[in-house]
Amino acid sequence: MKAVVVHEFMSPEALTVSDVPPPPMVEGGVRIEVHAAGVNFSDGLIVQGRYQEKPAFPFSPGFEVAGIVTEVAPGVSHVRPGDRVMAVLDHGGYAEEAVARAADVIRISDRMDFAAAAGFPIAYGTSHFALADRARLRAGEVLVVHGAAGGVGLTAVECGKALGATVIATAGGADKLAVAAEHGADHGIDYKTESIKDRVRELTGGRGADVVYDPVGGDVFDQSLRCTAPDGRLIVIGFAGGTVQQIPANLLLVKNVDVIGFYWGAYRRLAPQRVQDSFAECLRWYDQGLLKPRVSRTFPLQEAAAAIAALKDRSVIGKAVITLR
Repeated sequence: MKAVVVHEFMSPEALTVSDVPPPPMVEGGVRIEVHAAGVNFSDGLIVQGRYQEKPAFPFSPGFEVAGIVTEVAPGVSHVRPGDRVMAVLDHGGYAEEAVARAADVIRISDRMDFAAAAGFPIAYGTSHFALADRARLRAGEVLVVHGAAGGVGLTAVECGKALGATVIATAGGADKLAVAAEHGADHGIDYKTESIKDRVRELTGGRGADVVYDPVGGDVFDQSLRCTAPDGRLIVIGFAGGTVQQIPANLLLVKNVDVIGFYWGAYRRLAPQRVQDSFAECLRWYDQGLLKPRVSRTFPLQEAAAAIAALKDRSVIGKAVITLR
């Protein structure tokens, strides 16, 4: 099969496609003929050795795929060959075949195309679990979503609205804020021309936000901390801005603010049933038309390096997906 293969940690720009043997079946595994693979910011980190987990060489990047089941291990019963599925992987998605743990494979309906499905599990899984489970977002609260036109940010806007929150989206530029508004954002802040801190306070009558969803970090986080309401929650999703902020504990104390770290991938093993419950609600919302995955760019497997670069330079609105068939 053809796959993007990493033999040593490297710059994402150096990624190429090779002919390699298909991955072996594992106990409790499901083999998938990959039709599309989601592109995530973390794909660029894992090939450089900068991700939380470092696979043994050689490996393929890619944490999520969609396609058709071709084989299941003994004892796997919830999917069977011929089923259309999406799946989360530890790595290995940038390939024509992938083997996933059965617990990480979810059947999809004919209404969801493979490109949308490939970009669905991590972005929506992250946003729903972060907001509903970890941040305990309630109807009527104010939610600020940073990077609101990005892959996870746009899904956080939709999940926040589905949970009944008033959503304030931040992004760089009117075009990106317009997309966030199309997906349900009530207000928009252009961080290139406006102060996030001042605008959030203005929009909330000085009270601040109940929950802040932050995949950006750095100065964006610092501004958020100063415009969070008493008893507010800031959930740390990542550091797409490139700077890992230091948190002044005195502000947490005087404002009674919670800062919540959230690495969604760990819950696949720590609390698999909570993850399955989260996915079930997301798929119900999708069927109800509340979630509308946006795939703005697709790339062939040979252009995997360009796909990761597009994410890094923030030229992607919504999700980028690699299509294989």
